[in-house]
Amino acid sequence: MSTERAAARTPDNVLERFHGVIPAGGTGTRLWPLSRAAAPKFLHDLTGSGSTLIRATYDRLRPLCDGRTMVVTGIVHRRAVLEQLPEIEDMNLVLESEPKDSGAAIGLAAAILHRRDPGIIMGSFAADQVIAPVEVFQDAVRAAIHTAAEGYIVTIGIKPTHPSTGFGYIRAGEPLAIDGAPSARAVIEFVEKPSQEVADGYIASGDYSWNAGMFVAPVDLMLKHLSANEPDLYAGLMEIAEAWDTPQRVEVARRVWPTLPKIAIDYAVAEPAAAAGDVAMIPGEFNWDDVGDFAAIGRLNPAEENSELTVMGEGARVFSENASGIVVSDTKRVIALIGIDDVVIVDTPDALLVTTKEHAQEVKKAVERLRASGDTDVL
Repeated sequence: MSTERAAARTPDNVLERFHGVIPAGGTGTRLWPLSRAAAPKFLHDLTGSGSTLIRATYDRLRPLCDGRTMVVTGIVHRRAVLEQLPEIEDMNLVLESEPKDSGAAIGLAAAILHRRDPGIIMGSFAADQVIAPVEVFQDAVRAAIHTAAEGYIVTIGIKPTHPSTGFGYIRAGEPLAIDGAPSARAVIEFVEKPSQEVADGYIASGDYSWNAGMFVAPVDLMLKHLSANEPDLYAGLMEIAEAWDTPQRVEVARRVWPTLPKIAIDYAVAEPAAAAGDVAMIPGEFNWDDVGDFAAIGRLNPAEENSELTVMGEGARVFSENASGIVVSDTKRVIALIGIDDVVIVDTPDALLVTTKEHAQEVKKAVERLRASGDTDVL
């Protein structure tokens, strides 16, 4: 047993050391024009539940951390986030002046929490995922907390439902004998998005899970690996963290944040930590969706009985005959569909998207073309 792992053993209630972190970034370009830079997908109710994605994420974590929750988001989203999460205190709302990827976002949360208490165990869960049943998810997080308390960075691997080429994978190793986490397994490696043939093999082997970017870890271990692998990023984040709970917070953050390197937490911490034997996995036996495109919204919002068309939008005016797919309307314009299958239509006051479920992943190309042509007013 490593020194760090031995030191992680404490007699206290490890669940009380847990703090939730919600990174709320990105613009969801595959969900344009519903998702925009000023109103990304985590600010929308995409499941018809009456709750936005970020609100649902906060509510899932609340029984686990009892208000000990930090949100990391863009400064332009401050007002919208606080409207949806009025419980968040100023000291726990981390605002990015510009996107710096998950390495900086999650790393800064770890650094701030470490300054407050080096014994904290943090759990990072993206604001834009749909998970059910919630109770099964919470049980998996509790097991991850117990595993993290033994000195591991823990990821919750999602049981694949099909051989997807759109997700990264986690290769699990031997079971770990950890009290409170009977399903915990060592992680051998993280694997990037595979080809179809390779993905088929992963599913057949039973040793691979989808990587959903959920991490639970002691903040000191997270920062140890960040320091070893990204020393410049580590130094900048620690400088901001040292000033965070002081009157110098804004000045230091404005000066340091733009200088930080851009890197994903997977590359900065998770992959090298796995190579060092410091990563474990808890299998997630719950339903999970990252709502990556409009086909996903169609899955999450089934059509009404006797219809093959999902219609979303308050007061949407849609007429269909022999049509299937999904329509999202933010206008009062009448939309008539006749004899068309698997269509995706998103109607907003200043932009109209027409595609099919098969090509839903390619919507981001339209966003890239619009940005390149200077039509940023609709982005």
